Amino acid sequence: MQPAPPKSIFLTASWRYLLMANYIVDSTVLAPYVPRGTELDFYEGETYASMVGFRFLDTKVLGIPVPFHRNFCEVNLRFYVRYKTDEGWRRGTSFISEIVPRRAIAWLANIAYHEHYAYAPMRHRIIPGDQELNVTYEWGKGRQNYLQASALPKVHPIKEGSLEEFIAEHYWGYNAYNPNTTMEYGVEHPRWLYYPVTHFQGSYQVEALYGSHFVPYLRQEPASVFVADGSEVVVRKGSKIAFEV
Repeated sequence: MQPAPPKSIFLTASWRYLLMANYIVDSTVLAPYVPRGTELDFYEGETYASMVGFRFLDTKVLGIPVPFHRNFCEVNLRFYVRYKTDEGWRRGTSFISEIVPRRAIAWLANIAYHEHYAYAPMRHRIIPGDQELNVTYEWGKGRQNYLQASALPKVHPIKEGSLEEFIAEHYWGYNAYNPNTTMEYGVEHPRWLYYPVTHFQGSYQVEALYGSHFVPYLRQEPASVFVADGSEVVVRKGSKIAFEV
């Protein structure tokens, strides 16, 4: 895990059962979303975007639990960037869209970090078992969008140099605050373990949610799918990185 940035804590929570479906997406599609000062991060010559569904548990903002907003789900579409500092590269994530089932959460995240949060009704099913783990995230009215996976019931270490490591091991977030300013924040957690996925289904209203340019990529088979076990996490307050006009 990278050293924590010298910022006070904004949020603590437990992220659990992170179902990650990882798609190869052409870099020209992702390039317009890259926050200023960062650049796309490649794995073996390819750029990736991930559909991620997970449980947000025991959430506290500035150390305070917010009634009725502690436990919820999130589904996001994210991609991977890096930012050069005097100490070296910081590898991070940037978001196309983040969906939560609480309007207040979307409002707070958009105000604090200029993220791309939106509200939608959501449901989840987590069914552990001796033979199989089943994880499902659904959002939108009815069953419009869903991520669903069956996985082996025991966790495994993520291999060094693997695509799973590239996807999971990012400890910074970057967002475009405005055209000349990028928001950077640190995310701290131990190295995760993962459940190998044996069966996956995903269906999304891609054009309505993310734009027609993502349709050819998010309707193909993902390059990899896995379920990270998750852990306690700390999200630090953000910093604004200003660039000359």
